[in-house]
Amino acid sequence: MSQNVFERLQSGEIVAFSDPQYNQIGESGLRTSELLIQYNATFEPDKMRRIWGEMSGEPLDPTTYIQKPVFVNHAGFVRVGKNIYINHACTMLALGKIIIEDDVLIGPKVNLISEGHPVDPAKRKALEVKPVIIKRNAWIGAAATILPGVTVGENSIVAAGAVVNKDVPDNVIVGGIPAKVIKYISEENV
Repeated sequence: MSQNVFERLQSGEIVAFSDPQYNQIGESGLRTSELLIQYNATFEPDKMRRIWGEMSGEPLDPTTYIQKPVFVNHAGFVRVGKNIYINHACTMLALGKIIIEDDVLIGPKVNLISEGHPVDPAKRKALEVKPVIIKRNAWIGAAATILPGVTVGENSIVAAGAVVNKDVPDNVIVGGIPAKVIKYISEENV
């Protein structure tokens, strides 16, 4: 095995809990957890940005604010752009990568889930990952859930409480479970 478990997951491999490298996932998660406790306990924006940078490997832009508490299992797989606001209690399961482009709004209690398990019961105790991408100027409403492999298009809105299991085009509003297009956003409004 020349690749580590993270590279294997990123390449699309399904990794069983019994895999000899699986413990690397837990070790990585512990490092994020230690720093996340500090992040969620501080009230100083500069210190919060510094801690986020330690967790993710990339500094948090001064125009971006991630409200506390935030829950993330592997911050090294989260990329956050500029001029972003993430509200309280956002959960990010990030092994598949979570990319949040510039000018995004994320409401409270949103779930960004890039990790899952195979449907086949014989393989279910394994991990598979796919990226979640939130494109520029999108707005994710309160308590929405974005599932693995989903891209939310530019300027689009995900209604509160929606469960998004497929890509969202640019310039639309989606809602429901599973989320469906409920309205197109006109070019004058973009």
